[in-house]
Amino acid sequence: MAAPPPSPSPSPSPPATLITDLNEDSIGHCATNLTLRDICNLATCSTALKRLAYSDSVWQHLFKERWNRELHFGNGITAREVYIDRYTALQQFKFIDPFAIDINTRVAKPFNHLLLHQSNIFYAQGSTAGVINFVDRQKGAIDFLHTMSDHKARITCMRLFSLGEQNVLVTSSCDHSIRLWSKGSCLRCLRGHNGPVLSLSNKLLGEDSSKVLASGGEDGTVRLWSLSSSGKRGQRALKATLYGHEKPVNLMTVSGHKTSLLVTISRDSKVRVWDTATSSSVRSSCCVGMTSVSGAPVNMKCHESLLYVAAGSSVTAVDLRTMQRVITASVHQPKLYSFDVVPSKSLICTGGDGRAMLWDIRKNQELLKPEPIAELDGHSGPVTQLHMDSYKIVTGGPNDAYVNVWEVGTAEQTNSLLCCLDEEEEDIGSSGCDGIAVDGLRIITASYYNDTGVLRYRDFNNAKSAVTKLENEPPSKFWGSMSDGNSDESDDL
Repeated sequence: MAAPPPSPSPSPSPPATLITDLNEDSIGHCATNLTLRDICNLATCSTALKRLAYSDSVWQHLFKERWNRELHFGNGITAREVYIDRYTALQQFKFIDPFAIDINTRVAKPFNHLLLHQSNIFYAQGSTAGVINFVDRQKGAIDFLHTMSDHKARITCMRLFSLGEQNVLVTSSCDHSIRLWSKGSCLRCLRGHNGPVLSLSNKLLGEDSSKVLASGGEDGTVRLWSLSSSGKRGQRALKATLYGHEKPVNLMTVSGHKTSLLVTISRDSKVRVWDTATSSSVRSSCCVGMTSVSGAPVNMKCHESLLYVAAGSSVTAVDLRTMQRVITASVHQPKLYSFDVVPSKSLICTGGDGRAMLWDIRKNQELLKPEPIAELDGHSGPVTQLHMDSYKIVTGGPNDAYVNVWEVGTAEQTNSLLCCLDEEEEDIGSSGCDGIAVDGLRIITASYYNDTGVLRYRDFNNAKSAVTKLENEPPSKFWGSMSDGNSDESDDL
């Protein structure tokens, strides 16, 4: 019997194809399935992948997907550079044609508080709270406008928290109560303070699963509330009452390095740090640190273990681990009206009378007397409204019909935005700027005119016409250069 023929030898496997073997067109096609963050992460993997992630075809696709426009580049400028330039200019509001809409609240009172979150605007006027939802914010279509009038006195503080699958608005009031709202309806009313409730924590205390809110009152107490407890009236919500302050508790913030630490400051400028994880009984005192500052409290913010306190005419940095003052970061004479900080850039901005000041924290560490690096002139009266991020500073006040926008890196003014209904009416019955809320490419300003409150919403995302000249542009005074140290989207690209 004949032997079977030998089995054919297996053919060699084709060599593996690596992503680095693909040409630019193939990479560009693959990038259509990647987000901007994916592209940024890809560029950090290797030199070869960075070169592919920086290819023009990738950034042409990203540009068109984001702004529905063709990207034009040349003369030695890459598509990535054009993308970043436009993104930065939009962040700095350097355009005259944003999408804009005016919303009439029909309440003739100043705006106490203003929040902008995704498609929602939250505001408070006197004892009334309101929420506006854009079903299509690019077309200005409003899905609903709710006014909530359950409070019987002025709303003192407003926060927005995520509880489960819903966002809950929390308001405190001079009527001694705290209310939780969702979709225009009051979910719960928390009572326990023996007087007006003045402040709420900016975050919920504890880990992500914890739902503990802190409040500070005219009665000098700090109270902890469990938002996950049952009962609409909140009888079982009060977890603890913390004693120690002798004056009303004006401000509070959660520490950046430990989520159970709550920092509070009272009207007499005494600062206390509480470890809320150790409190279990109603009359417990869990104060783990104390200090004091000079002057009336204006604002305070935490970054990691540092606390920045604006009070009187200065901003002081305190190390919460030792309760030692690290530095007096700024001194704005004769007094401060507002304050904001961008720790990633080591920058502080303070609002005073007629101008704002920009300060470099690193430079002032070496100086006995803090010196500003820039003056932002051009306001009438106090600068009470102030926002700062890694791209821009926005300043405004009750005596000005305009808010001014400044570039962080150069302190140059990039835009001036009218708050009231009509430029000709800015001096007739207008309140100036009562509030500012900024979220990236969007800004909302609040004012009231005659017998009506006006919210002016602007979205710069699809703006096209760049600012060429500013009317009555005040001269900014800039005395130093700054090195970038932020971690913004454009820095990752």
